[in-house]
Amino acid sequence: MASPTSLLKRLLLGRPFRSDRLQHTLLPKRIALPVFASDALSSVAYAPDEILLTLSIAGASAYFFSPWVALAVVVVMLTVVASYRQTVHAYPSGGGDYEVATVNLGPRAGVAVASALLVDYVLTVAVSVSAGVANLGSVVPFVATHKVLIAVSAVVLLTALNLRGLRESGNLFAIPTYGFVIVIGGMLLTGLVRVFVLGHDLRAPSADLVIQAEHSVTGFALIFLLLRTFSSGCAALTGVEAISNGVPAFKAPKSRNAATTLLLLGTIAVSMLVGIIWLARLTGLQFVEDPDLQIVAGPEGYVQKTVTTQLGETVFGSGSVLLFVVAGATALILFLAANTAFNGFPVLGSILAQDRYLPRQLHTRGDRLAFSNGIVFLASFAIVLIVGFQAEVTKLIQLYIVGVFVSFTLSQAGMIRHWNRHLRTERDAEARRRMIRSRAINSFGMAMTGTVLVIVLVTKFLLGAWIAIVAMAMIYVLMLAIRRHYDRVAVELTPDEGRPVLPARNHAVVLVSKVHQPTLRALAYAKATRPDTLTAVTVNVDDKDTRQLQAEWDRRNVPVALTVIDSPYREITRPILNYVAGVRRESPRDVVTVFIPEYVVGRWWENLLHNQSALRLKGRLLFEPGVMVTSVPWQLASTAGKNLDRLDATLSRSPARGPRAGASPGTPPPAAPMAAAPESPAPPSSERDTDGGRS
Repeated sequence: MASPTSLLKRLLLGRPFRSDRLQHTLLPKRIALPVFASDALSSVAYAPDEILLTLSIAGASAYFFSPWVALAVVVVMLTVVASYRQTVHAYPSGGGDYEVATVNLGPRAGVAVASALLVDYVLTVAVSVSAGVANLGSVVPFVATHKVLIAVSAVVLLTALNLRGLRESGNLFAIPTYGFVIVIGGMLLTGLVRVFVLGHDLRAPSADLVIQAEHSVTGFALIFLLLRTFSSGCAALTGVEAISNGVPAFKAPKSRNAATTLLLLGTIAVSMLVGIIWLARLTGLQFVEDPDLQIVAGPEGYVQKTVTTQLGETVFGSGSVLLFVVAGATALILFLAANTAFNGFPVLGSILAQDRYLPRQLHTRGDRLAFSNGIVFLASFAIVLIVGFQAEVTKLIQLYIVGVFVSFTLSQAGMIRHWNRHLRTERDAEARRRMIRSRAINSFGMAMTGTVLVIVLVTKFLLGAWIAIVAMAMIYVLMLAIRRHYDRVAVELTPDEGRPVLPARNHAVVLVSKVHQPTLRALAYAKATRPDTLTAVTVNVDDKDTRQLQAEWDRRNVPVALTVIDSPYREITRPILNYVAGVRRESPRDVVTVFIPEYVVGRWWENLLHNQSALRLKGRLLFEPGVMVTSVPWQLASTAGKNLDRLDATLSRSPARGPRAGASPGTPPPAAPMAAAPESPAPPSSERDTDGGRS
């Protein structure tokens, strides 16, 4: 019978998949687009907000620059899309920026890219979910007042959906993603038709507000403000790299399908970004950083709504159902945008774990063939950020995009070196022309992304970007330390070229607390291993209990000597460690095998009542050289419904060897089982260990 935990797991995640079903989880383009591109598509819901918000620092007149800032962002986006189309063709294995940098610039550069991407994926979840809460809160006041709780709940829900598997989560996310594209596209098309075809004078709810500048901005300060606005708008580029990391998840032909998905992503995102900024300018929409400070005159009780919500109200009317459709679709796509990170982070984490830069647990697939540990890690870190920054998009956005542009720039530099290396050996004229064209695209891409990176660092460093940089540096150092650890362990575990060296003798030590069934089974099992010496050891922490134990030991005529170790300070672990160390000192070429009797209980709360001393002992003995630790389990009745049927449970209640269970008082146990395994002579001196007894 399955445990309640197993039943709950099956209910939430579904039945586990066989490993040979991995091919069935591959994605066609129509599903891959919402799975890998939802982040970049959804950025049009908050990138315009950040552009207008930053410009508002200089007052309403600064909104004049918004189309030009958007145009600059579009140029960078198209450049990055074109560059990554080269990457997915050249490196279809799924390593993306990390693989490109590692192969062409060296392992250290690859680790730098990986640390930047890991930080950016975590921020993608935190920013996207927080932005979704902000949009939903524009029309639902309850969400606005409980935004942290709603945001954390959304991350938990996304985690559960992704743990069900890549293809299944993609099917769930396809309808909302395409719905968002249709809703925003329909809103923009309707608004532009009403303005240019029907001649309607559309005015945004914020168009008649009188706002004042936070600071007087002229000359160099204006240039700095425009650069900061541009860097905030470049948040629209996040998520583009996820497709290059996820190429193995595409159906064949993988590279071509990934490149086509990239092109679709770029086309849709650019069209929506330009359309929103254009319609915002036509309707006089205003969006400020600090409404309480900057709004001088306006309607009483005015509450600032997000840009897409304001446009929906302008185009469809304040009481229209379509307004709620726009707000709901925007909020939903922002929540689902985090799914890009939920697909990118675990895959990258798996690759890094395989290369020994992260714990190997991240390389393990779960029941549904998803990298479950990576999904849980990502969700945990994102929740910490959401709670720490109270789901404030404006605060979180300052940490954003630093990591992604670090990876963009290093990846493009790696691709340039990749083409240079191939051009040195390529002789076919047509192939050389393609490589030269690709190198030119990557060169332009490196120049653009490198420039943006410098701008981001200069304009956002003191606003919070330094936190992301510190996090990347810490992860970079941590990954190198993990790699050094795995390398060191691999060296220590490498077998010698000579024949395996066996220990000279084996000394068995059975730990005794009482004369009961687990102890008798441990003695029988230790005897069955045919050690050179066999000793039963107990620790005297109470004179009365020890005398009773010795009396029971003698009464049963247990054919093994009982050694009593005094413990004046009532410790158990330290005296046993000292005893075992003493045996090792007397025979350094030998090994000591410590047998620990344990109860096996079936209920979680029973574990709190048993085996704590055994756990401590095992934990300490594992660090002793030349000491082997063997647990001898005794299944209690509460385990019968867990892992054994009743017949197995009944049989398990008698020791395999040793004294008979249920013997009447005063009846000595039969000697035959204990003596069934005859003593084996010590091995010849030529076969004994000669290097100190380590096996």
